[in-house]
Amino acid sequence: MAYVDHAFSISDDDILMGADSAFMVNNRRLPIKEISLAFALLVFGILAIIFGVYMASNKIGGDTAHGLFFAMLGGILFIPGFYYTRIAYYAYKGYQGFSFADIPAV
Repeated sequence: MAYVDHAFSISDDDILMGADSAFMVNNRRLPIKEISLAFALLVFGILAIIFGVYMASNKIGGDTAHGLFFAMLGGILFIPGFYYTRIAYYAYKGYQGFSFADIPAV
């Protein structure tokens, strides 16, 4: 007969406990930090796109490439900022399928 170390075996109880905790919903009312971070990303993304296009068109701060890079950086900031701000707005307004639980914790 083979030796089985039961100290490290996985039981059905361990599997069920892990599955329950994976689907727990955080019932916080309004995630202030997450929404403010999303809004800051949105605002700084918009400003970076505007300043980047302005820098590229007028060759401020070097050549055109610096302005285009700044505008691309603004786009990278804008995309998640817009996405999570939109989720927060729709959850606040009560649209079906949107919840504050969809916004990840910081």
